[in-house]
Amino acid sequence: MSWQSIYQSRVTTPDEAVKAIRSKNRVFLTGNVSVPKMILAALVRRAPELEDVEICQALTVGPADYVAPEMQGHLRVNTMFISANVRKAVHEGRADFTPVLLSEFPLLFKNGVLPLDVAMIHVSPPDEHGFCSLGVEVGLTKSAAESAKIIIAEVNEQMPRTLGDSFIHVSRLNHIIPVDYPIAELHMTEEGDLAIVEKIAGYIADLIPDGATMQMGIGAIPDAVLKYLFHKKDLGIHTELFAEGVIDLVEAGVLTNARKTIHTGKIVAGFILGTQRLYKWVDDNPLIEFHRTEYVNDPFVIAQNDRMVAINSAIEIDLTGQVCADSIGPKLYSGVGGQLDFIYGASRSKGGVPIIAMPSTSVMRDGTVISKITPMLKQGAGVVTTRNHVRFVVTEYGVAELYGKTIRQRAQNLIKVAHPEFRDELTRKAKELNYL
Repeated sequence: MSWQSIYQSRVTTPDEAVKAIRSKNRVFLTGNVSVPKMILAALVRRAPELEDVEICQALTVGPADYVAPEMQGHLRVNTMFISANVRKAVHEGRADFTPVLLSEFPLLFKNGVLPLDVAMIHVSPPDEHGFCSLGVEVGLTKSAAESAKIIIAEVNEQMPRTLGDSFIHVSRLNHIIPVDYPIAELHMTEEGDLAIVEKIAGYIADLIPDGATMQMGIGAIPDAVLKYLFHKKDLGIHTELFAEGVIDLVEAGVLTNARKTIHTGKIVAGFILGTQRLYKWVDDNPLIEFHRTEYVNDPFVIAQNDRMVAINSAIEIDLTGQVCADSIGPKLYSGVGGQLDFIYGASRSKGGVPIIAMPSTSVMRDGTVISKITPMLKQGAGVVTTRNHVRFVVTEYGVAELYGKTIRQRAQNLIKVAHPEFRDELTRKAKELNYL
């Protein structure tokens, strides 16, 4: 039987496809900008007929009707990264959060810790050999899809065909829904002062050597750094995700990947977040290899890249160097993501540069300005990156180097890059704690 015949025999509607999902099933939902919205909408329509269906996911972009209050008892999200669209449900106890390193997220399914009944995925049209590409989200989806008993797939005419370890054959797709709609866009911006972001980016750029391989986290700061690198030579990318800022560096001859230690000449990533310009650029582009997240984010793979630069952010950092990046006090906010994977991997790299970057202050809902460098983390705050892993902390006031420094030296260096209005108070608290 030809793959074309297999494909045609499995084409169905979203409402028919989700009949394969039964009560008490565990379902994987592919995420980021690759959420299969037709399948998900059909599952929401079917939800009143179901009981206790668990939806496992990481970050998802778009509406989240599937975590609405009326879904209680029918659908329940178990998220490994708390994105904005499910945060309220987690806080209200209507959704669950499972802490896990991003490098181990797919292994929960692959190794049977969370056995999957169904995977809902989003792919490109098949090529001449019957292989569909997982497109803009490969890293978190490939192993999960392969681990599921049943795969329901949207085959989207507008999904780019990305290369690497990114393909799945139509014979593995049990239910196929042909669709044709644009992939969701996500711009790398965040609230805050653009001038502050630019200052931080400039300091980070000074830390990046020629020939460096870079990881770029989510947010305005990592994306802004790219604008300050046009004078560099032979940069490379090994990252869980990237946005469209890399296109200009490639076209300028700066981002060549020529000095990468592994995957020389290639950009390596797990997924992308961006705009239609980026999606068109990655389509069938042999410069880019997409791989599973358990490979891309493995610290011992990352460490094989000499001059590995990791750029990640924080909610707050205490004067000993402990980094909280996933909660505000005890209130869960996001997740560890790939921060510890890349900070540790970069620290193990020859000439590596692990960076935590953040504005020196944040503004509370009531307008109060607080320091993100604090004497101690808030009660209940989670430590994502330990004081043993931190090397460089960057704010708009400069770079604090912590590696090999005593607690006294760390406190001094961090106070120097705190906002001036908070330095006296931080110094007083540091003395009370016998740090100074």
